Amino acid sequence: MKLGSLSLAVIATNALAVSAWAHHSHGNYELAEYTHLTGTVKEIHLINPHSWIYVEVTDAVGQPTMWAMEATGPRGLERAGITRDLISIGDTVSARCHQLKDGSKGCLLGYLTTEDGIEREWD
Repeated sequence: MKLGSLSLAVIATNALAVSAWAHHSHGNYELAEYTHLTGTVKEIHLINPHSWIYVEVTDAVGQPTMWAMEATGPRGLERAGITRDLISIGDTVSARCHQLKDGSKGCLLGYLTTEDGIEREWD
């Protein structure tokens, strides 16, 4: 009986661990290379479990395009020294991020350079 309970506990623990790992997987991003973007901050959402920064970038033909940049949650950002007042709507920022594999205008935000010229890690 005790062996059966122990086995069930091990199976349940593994199922939860795999589920949590899959949720935080970056498998939908092209992690082998960085995309470099510069644009204007349009929205900031420092929320759990992931923060989002929306940046308007001018594309190669001069048209504005909106990029969604995913970052770690607010607590992770705070641990990295990133505060809520670091960026504001209307700021110009530069990003190094991993673009979505499907080529759409979204990326995993690795580093963001703010108007003070300092590059900070956001993931």
